Parts: sequence; C-alpha cells; structure tokens
Amino acid sequence: MIGKNEKTEKKKKDENDIAENVSTNESIDDHSWGMDLYPERRGAKLKRSWFKTMIGLEGRESLDNVRCETNVYYCIKNSPIVKLMVAALKSSGCEIDIRRHISCEVCGPYVTGGYDAELNQVVICQNSAVSKGAVQANLLHEMIHMFDYCRNKLDLKNIDHLACTEIRAASIGHCSFLGSLVHGYSSFTNIKATHQNCVKSKAKLSVLAAHKVTPEEAEAAIERVFTKCYNDLEPIGRRIRRNSDDMTKAYAEAYLYGYT
Repeated sequence: MIGKNEKTEKKKKDENDIAENVSTNESIDDHSWGMDLYPERRGAKLKRSWFKTMIGLEGRESLDNVRCETNVYYCIKNSPIVKLMVAALKSSGCEIDIRRHISCEVCGPYVTGGYDAELNQVVICQNSAVSKGAVQANLLHEMIHMFDYCRNKLDLKNIDHLACTEIRAASIGHCSFLGSLVHGYSSFTNIKATHQNCVKSKAKLSVLAAHKVTPEEAEAAIERVFTKCYNDLEPIGRRIRRNSDDMTKAYAEAYLYGYT
C-alpha cells in the first residue's frame, strides 16, 4: 500500500514526466492540443515492438477499434449523461454525427481521450478506455470541451481557456471523495476542500498533457480562472457523484433547459 507522502511524490513525478514528455518532443507545435499523444491524428504511423506483438500485447488494433466503437455506440444510445450532452450540443447548433465527430484511436500513455478542436472531433483511446464505463466517462469529459468550443468560443491557444474547460470537465464528471483519497489528492482532514483539490489536480495534469507549459504555468492559469469555471455546471446542471442516480436526474431535467 502506498503511503500519503509516497502518493504526493508520485503525483509530482507524473506532472514532471508529462511536462518533460511534451516539452522535449520536437515535432509538437506550440499551440497543438497534445497531438503527440494521439500519433495517428496527423498521419504518423504506430511503432510496434516485435516482442510485445509476439506475446499479444500489441497488434490487436483492429479488434480494439471494433470494441471501442461498439462501446461508443452503446453509450450514445443508452447512457443518460452522454445523451444529455448530445442533446445540449444539438440545441447549441453543434449536432453530433457519430461517424464524423467521434474517433477511436491508439493514444499515448498519459491519456484515455482527447478533443481535437481543429477537426472538432472527440478522440477515445481504444488502447486505454477499454470498458463501457471508461468510454462513457471520456465521452462526457471530451463533450464538455466540445460544448465549450461550440457555445463559449473556446480558444485552445489561450492557456486560461484551456484551464477553464479542464476545470469544468473534472468538476462535473470525475472527482469524488473516494477517488481523490485513493489518488492522494485529499485526506480525511480536509473533506471540505476534497472536491476542489481533486479538480485542480486533474485539471493540472490535463493542461500539462495538452500544452507545452511548465507545472507552475499550468497551476497559475488554473488559480486565475478556478472560481468562475468551477461554479459553471452547464449543460449538466450538477456535479455527477459516483454510484448515484445523478446522471439519470440530470437527463430527466434536461428539458427544463431546452436540451431535448
């Protein structure tokens, strides 16, 4: 079992590893949305290890893609929270075509999904988001970015905009007390600040993965916009708690806000 101090050190190491990975990659553009994390986005070919292919850890991309697309289709048809996001995007003038706006791809080690604003496309990482629950969580997260890009004129070249949309995505759909406790973001002595601490930590890691910035620059941007963006719950209207009926309630209330 990892102790609290070890968790903190691991979290700092993850942040530094992500920052170093992004900042030392010469092929990445200054204003790209983490394109090095999605190698097929701009025509790059996957580099496979012959050993991993031989033992079955690689070379299953076609099967992974079919499984991912099946899970995406299931969530679009059955998940209340994903259906709410689809309806909210449609009512905002950004109707989703599942074949055009959602893509299952092989991704780098630090992400399970992404949003490519240049192509207005959600990326689901078929090699890491392997269950229906993981696909649902990533669709919600990335569709919040898509919603911000459509309705709030999100500018991903602006680090404050990037920080804001990452705060919103983490706040609405990801953080819970148990999850933040397990990952070392909080403790039983700071329950009141638990959710905010988790949101800041997740948003920071996402900013570092998406842009060539230092941990200090990411942290500063998050602090500048945190209060306003943390309190913006559109279009869900509530924070989704784990193992609750919040998703069903949010979908049932969607018509009140014109999201049908």
